[in-house]
Amino acid sequence: MNVKRWIALGAVALIIVAAGVFRFGTAAFQTDAESFFGGEEDGMSEQLVEEGTDPGKIAVIHIEGVLQAGAGGAFGGGYNHELLLDQLDHAAEDGQVDGIVLRVNTPGGGVVESDEIHDKVVEVREEFGKDVYVSMGAQAASGGYYVAAPADRIFANGQTITGSLGVIMQSFNVSELAEDLGISDQTIKSGEFKDIMSATREMTEEDEEILQSIVDDAYSQFVGVIDEGREDLSRSEVEELADGRIYTGGQAVENGLVDDLGNMDDTIEAMKENLGSNPNVIEYEQGFNFGSFVSVQMDNLFEQRKINQLASWLELNQGPRLMYLYTD
Repeated sequence: MNVKRWIALGAVALIIVAAGVFRFGTAAFQTDAESFFGGEEDGMSEQLVEEGTDPGKIAVIHIEGVLQAGAGGAFGGGYNHELLLDQLDHAAEDGQVDGIVLRVNTPGGGVVESDEIHDKVVEVREEFGKDVYVSMGAQAASGGYYVAAPADRIFANGQTITGSLGVIMQSFNVSELAEDLGISDQTIKSGEFKDIMSATREMTEEDEEILQSIVDDAYSQFVGVIDEGREDLSRSEVEELADGRIYTGGQAVENGLVDDLGNMDDTIEAMKENLGSNPNVIEYEQGFNFGSFVSVQMDNLFEQRKINQLASWLELNQGPRLMYLYTD
């Protein structure tokens, strides 16, 4: 085996080992640290964003980053799925909250996570009778649109990237590379399809049929969510729009996916007009604990946000998953 082949083999092995160690170490560190320092169970506090003149509150909740469970934590600066669901619950159950504004800035993420947020938004509207408005940021694509679809009103910047309506499932096939490097796969399985989408073998026609049926099922659910949330669009119109392409905010207004062009302030003002009052505007933040303090220091010292991005990438690439995700 020549030197280049040894170098390539070493690089592949290093990436595989590093991904496993990084994932295990990050999860273990976050779990132990949150137990010791205090984590999400410490509750939330309110931060006044804009003082009003009337009773009541408008709660602003941010949905940012790739939508996937387990990505946040006391020592993480990224998306925190459980904390977001807790914030929605808190706003729904607070009798002083008259309405909720979701600031959505995400390319989407996991099918399950997107659906859990969507269902929570529906619950807030139907069971608690509270209006939910959406303000789209730089992007609200795929799962980002999925969570916005049931809102009473959707605002976007003219250059917001939205759309990407559909499902994706990806994996790598390194069988030829492994063969070139002299690596052989040793797999013992209980059934023919147990290693479906394995990176070390070619996909068969039967494999593709099975996986396509799963993707089609998730796609049908996505179309149904939009059809139900956007009353002015028929299912056939939604299907025509949901071919995976992206739209600007301006295009989305024209095709019916978005109601109005406007920024965050415009969205809040529209909700005030709808409520007929001028209540306080608040945001939620996690209650202070020592873990929160250390997290800030780690952000400053170790560029923790870049580490979180790497952790998110590794999480997304641990194995094939159904995703409502826009990837550029």
